[in-house]
This record gives sequence, structure tokens and C-alpha cells, in this order.
Amino acid sequence: MKVLLLDLDSTNPGHLSCYGYHRQTSPNIDRIAAEGVRFNNYYTSDAPCFPSRTALMTGKFGIHNGVVGHGGTAADVRHEGATRGFRDKLADESFPALFRSMNMKTALISPFAERHSAYTFYAGFNEMYNTGKHGGESAEDVTPTVLKWLDQNANDDNWFLYVNYWDPHTPYRVPESYGNPFEGEPLPGWITDEVLEKQKEKVGPHSVNEINMFDNNTYPEYPRYPGEIKNRNDLRKMIDGYDCGIKYMDEHIGLIFDQLEKQGIMEEVVIIITADHGENMGELDIYGEHGTCDQGTCRIPMIIRWPGLIKGHVDNGLHYHLDLLPTVAELVGKDPKPRWDGESYAKVITHGEEEGRDFLVVSQCAHVCQRSVRFGDWLYIRTYHDGFHLFNKEMLFNLKDDPFEQNDVAKEHPEVCKEAVYYLNDWHDHMMSTMPFDVDPLWTVMKEGGPLHARGHLKNYIQRLEETGRGHAVPELIRRHPQEFKER
Repeated sequence: MKVLLLDLDSTNPGHLSCYGYHRQTSPNIDRIAAEGVRFNNYYTSDAPCFPSRTALMTGKFGIHNGVVGHGGTAADVRHEGATRGFRDKLADESFPALFRSMNMKTALISPFAERHSAYTFYAGFNEMYNTGKHGGESAEDVTPTVLKWLDQNANDDNWFLYVNYWDPHTPYRVPESYGNPFEGEPLPGWITDEVLEKQKEKVGPHSVNEINMFDNNTYPEYPRYPGEIKNRNDLRKMIDGYDCGIKYMDEHIGLIFDQLEKQGIMEEVVIIITADHGENMGELDIYGEHGTCDQGTCRIPMIIRWPGLIKGHVDNGLHYHLDLLPTVAELVGKDPKPRWDGESYAKVITHGEEEGRDFLVVSQCAHVCQRSVRFGDWLYIRTYHDGFHLFNKEMLFNLKDDPFEQNDVAKEHPEVCKEAVYYLNDWHDHMMSTMPFDVDPLWTVMKEGGPLHARGHLKNYIQRLEETGRGHAVPELIRRHPQEFKER
């Protein structure tokens, strides 16, 4: 058995042509979608990068494994404590360990563990290749290592290769020499002049006024990445920069497929294409970031081509990315680990049957502290720390009518909000009752000073708001965050 997993950092499925995007950004990815199963409603359980990959590799929600943020106590996998034996449980329960149990060689090509000091990410791998730029890699830094590994190992009988690309991650770093294949092509039609003008009123990091999180600084080494969006030319630079990242990455994925074809094994390799999280490209009036608990950040691509099984199928069920572990276990005839939180959807891949969940609960505690509930046509977002966005405590979006989260209808639908809160509380009760710990790490983040990427920025951001004619927002920011305003 040969398995290739492509982890495409910050890839918003809405910007892949196989998901209906109007630009041809991903012909090589599209090919695999046509030969396998494409999942429309697939979500990370915990965003962004570190929480998402920890949930995937442990098979457990962040509330269980402990990692929900990028700093503080909640940026370390929980210790097992007194029950730990000679080896910890992750040695046998991690996603790569599933393949190790089948006597498969497991290899990782990624700088991620070093980027976040996330060394538990290595659990279960025989071989680890750090591409060396802490997540600042472009595809040309990654692909040679992949091709070399395949040249040496691809014809072996049993292997699992996990490859991590970074090109869609901010700031957009595709070499200038690549040019712009989208020059002159239409921008997303939903971002009209009226929408853009409304977005200029937004307060908070990665709004059109502060693409560089809390300011509008630009950097000569990243010419594709604007500091702010004042007009449609700036908007084009933003969208084209992101889409070029996807297309450039897709072309390098094509080089991998060419290598597999050359070695005569392309048709026998299981190919899984996914991401750690998406990237907001105007959703919730945010650009170039993955810092909220919304559709733009938390919906991810999932494409599985499993030779001999369903081809050309589209699944609309609700799934978490950590559902991948029990799904693969079932497909290879292994029992799922009892401590995994996922639910198998193997029948989707074997028979095209729907096996989605009734609802999902998704968490984000690195830039904001939020939990959202995805059910039916709805996305409900509950905010505990707004990351200086001035979000309402409750937000509700009808994703069927408003997929880009432009109209918060929470006040118009209190009964839907109440239903969402019931789901949220039911999920939380189950999570707390099924772990040996008595603390929700979301509240650890709150008690330790709030999400890491918001800490220490309030005073400077208030000054910027005053200097740019948006001082009307300052009193409310101080009211919501008095302690942070005093201390920082």
C-alpha cells in the first residue's frame, strides 16, 4: 500500500477550480478530485495551524489534547501524567502510527514541528525532513526533497508520505519570475465596489485597512502582498497574490504526479489532499488571515482518491478533519483507537453513502477566542475574546444565502441561535465528561491574557485607529478590554 498525503497550508477550497472557483488555479488537484471523492463540507476542528495539525495527528479535539492556541499553556500537548508508561499513548495512537502498525515506512516532509516547537508532530514517523525555512518555504524549496524521496522509495511496497506546502500562507511568496497568470482575469464577482466600501468600515486585524495584521506595512521581499486595500487595484493584488500561490503550488504537485507516472505507480497510490485551515479572502470582511472561527478559516478541502473505490463523487456531509483517522483505519481493516474523537465516513469512499454528522463545533483561540457551530445552512459563532475586531458576542450566518459571511442575522433568528447554543453545550458536556482533565483550554487562554496574536497590540492599534480617522471605535475597544489597555 502506498499513501501520499498533501497538506496544503492555508488553502481555501473556494479558491480551487474543482470546488467551483471561476479561475483555473488547480488543474492537478482537480484531476485527483475527478478520480476520487471531493468533500464539500469538511472542517478543521481547531484552528489555526498548530491546533489543527495537533488534532489531526492525535485524533482528538483541542479541548482533549490541550492545544487550542499558539502560545501559553494551551500550546503544549497535555502530559499523560501518572498513567504514562515507558512510551506515551501518542506513540501508538498518532495518525502515522496507524501506518506503522501495518509495517509501512512513514515519512514527513515539513518544517512545521520547528516552526511551532510542535515536536509531538513527529510521533509515528520513521523519517523527518525539515525543509528549513520555518514555514517561509516556497514550493521550489519543498519539491526537490519530495522528488528525491520518491526516487529512492516510491517502488517499495508499503509507505506513507506526508508533504507540507506553504505557498497560500501569508505573506504570499511565489517568486516574481513566475509572473501573474491571472492578470486581467475577473476578480470574485461577489466583492463589488459596494462591498469593498462597506469593508473599509471594518475594525480589526487583517481588515482592508490593516492587511499586515495591525498596520499597513509592506515588505519588499513580498511584493505580492499589499499592506492595505484602498481600491480595486489593491484588491487585485491581494486576490491574485493568493491565487498565484495556489497555482504555483499546484504546478509543483503536478511534478510529483509526473514522478509517480514515470515510476509507473500513479494509479496504485492513495492520494489525500487537504489543508490545516483555509484563508479568509473577504469572508467576514477579513483578508489574508486564518484568525477566526468562521467559514473562511475553518472550512478546508478534502479530496481522497483511493484506487478501486468510488470515483468522481461529491459528498456534502459534515465532517471534521480528525474523522480521517477512523476512516482510514476502517478502510485498511484496523480497529479505530478508542481515544480518537473522530467518526468514520468510510462508506462515502466505498459506496458513495452519506455519513455526515448532524453538527460540528469548531474552535479558534490563537487570534480570537471563539467557538462556532455548523449545522444545516447555518454557521453560529460565539465570541469570548474578539481579538479587537469588535465582533458581536453572537453571530449567525445563513451560508446558503450568504456564503461569504457579509450579513449577521443573529438578531433576526434568536431561535436558531438558541438551537446552536444547545448543540454547543451538548458538545461541551460530552467533551468535558470524556477526558481526565477538569479545565477547558479555551478558558486557560482567556485567563493567561487572551489569544497570543492579540496580546500587546491594543495600545498601538488604538493609536493607529485614531490616526486613520476611526477613533469612534476606541471607547468600545477600551470598554471590552480594559485590563489589556492598562497593562500593555
